[in-house]
Parts: sequence; structure tokens; C-alpha cells
Amino acid sequence: MTTAGDDKVLILFRHGKAGEGSPDERRELTGRGRRDSRAAGSWLRQQGLGPELVLCSPAVRTRQTWDQAVEGGACGERVQYPEHLYNARPDAVLQEVRESAGEAQVVLVVGHNPTMALLASQLCEGDGSGPAHEVLASGFPTASVAVLRYAGPWGELGTGTARLERCHVCRG
Repeated sequence: MTTAGDDKVLILFRHGKAGEGSPDERRELTGRGRRDSRAAGSWLRQQGLGPELVLCSPAVRTRQTWDQAVEGGACGERVQYPEHLYNARPDAVLQEVRESAGEAQVVLVVGHNPTMALLASQLCEGDGSGPAHEVLASGFPTASVAVLRYAGPWGELGTGTARLERCHVCRG
């Protein structure tokens, strides 16, 4: 668990590279997607980022992304798969975080783009690390992780209330 006073940490994690297919929610990770997701798990562990709550889209590729991240060393105390996180807009993901985070200090969301990048941008509105914003602006490729820091109750997390601390594209 990451702690820094009363600060909260929100980690937005875009799923690894998926293959083609239909229906979309059943698309599976490619070999590269599995390797990159394991690399993301290793990076999260190295950064000391262990979420108390993981909110994961129920799509096959996001579930596989989290499973591979765990194989790479990531940990999560509780994992939930809210049905509405698949194809959710940024406001819906934000509402899920507000309602589900409870007393957790670190929450991780495994989801899809453009939602993950849009939500990160919306929450920080340019505040935070310049290099992290450059990575975010580069398109937030598959297996990217954005780490945002926020001081306050989860229910008040909103536009411009967080700082983008780190943004990393994981490759394995």
C-alpha cells in the first residue's frame, strides 16, 4: 500500500495490446499484450504502488491485463469487475471510483482508451510532471499507466483536483 499522509493515489491502466475479433468485449491479449502487462505489474511493484482496490472492466482483454500484471508482481487487495466499466465514458469511471473507493488510499482502474487518457487529462488539467504529461499527450498507448495524486475524499475527486505524478508506457 502506498501512503503519503492523507493523499490518495489513483492509477489509470490501459489494457495491453489485444488481437482483432468480434465481439469486441471478447478480444484477447496478444503475446506482446501479455508481456507488456507483466512488465506493467513489475513496474507497479518497483514503484511501490499496491492498490487496495482494483476496478477492472469486465472485457476479456482487461481481465487478462490485470491477471498478467499480477504475474509480473502487481498486487491488489480487492478486485471488482463492474459491468458498466466496459465502454464507459470518463464521467462514469470517475463516478465508479467515487462510489467504490471507500477508505482505500490507492485505487487502480484497468480500462480502455480513449477513456483512460481523457480521464487522466480531465482530473489533472495540466497539473503535475511535465514528462508525465508528454507521455499522456503522446496517445497513451496500450499498457500505459498514469499515476495521479489527490488530497481529499474520493467523493470530491473531479476536474482539476489531481496532479499527474507519473506516466509510464510498459514494454516487456
